[in-house]
Parts: sequence; C-alpha cells; structure tokens
Amino acid sequence: MSALQIAQTAFNGNINPGLAAIGYGLAAIGPGIGVGLIFSSVISGTARQPEARGVLLGLAWTTFAIVEVLALIGFVVYFIATAGA
Repeated sequence: MSALQIAQTAFNGNINPGLAAIGYGLAAIGPGIGVGLIFSSVISGTARQPEARGVLLGLAWTTFAIVEVLALIGFVVYFIATAGA
C-alpha cells in the first residue's frame, strides 16, 4: 500500500482508534524531549553566565509554549482521526 493510499484511508475516517492513540502517544514523546532540552539548556547557560538568566528564561518560556502547541495539535489530530470511528 502506498503512502497516498494510506493518507486517503486516514482522511476518509477509516482509521483504527487504537492505532490513532498509539500514534499520538509516540508523537507526544517529541515535545517531552524538547521541553527537557529547552530547560537543560537554560540551566547550563545560567550556570555559565548568570547575568543572562532573564533573557534565557524569556526565550525558554517562548519555546516551551511553541513545543506544547505542537503537542496540542497532535492531540487535536488524534480526535479528528477517531471522530469517524
């Protein structure tokens, strides 16, 4: 089965809800790793240059929000995929 056929099957709502849940679970790993990397970099940067703490924390919260929005988009796609089942 080609990637196009798989995409068309998913678009038509013929996707197994269990597979959609597994897919979302795997997709949630990425934002979890991303948040860990963001704040570990802030801790490391603050340890090296304490006066840059404010700038680093501002950037950290901004990128944290972006990463979490990606996780929420995955959550919404999960509900869209299982709506037809």
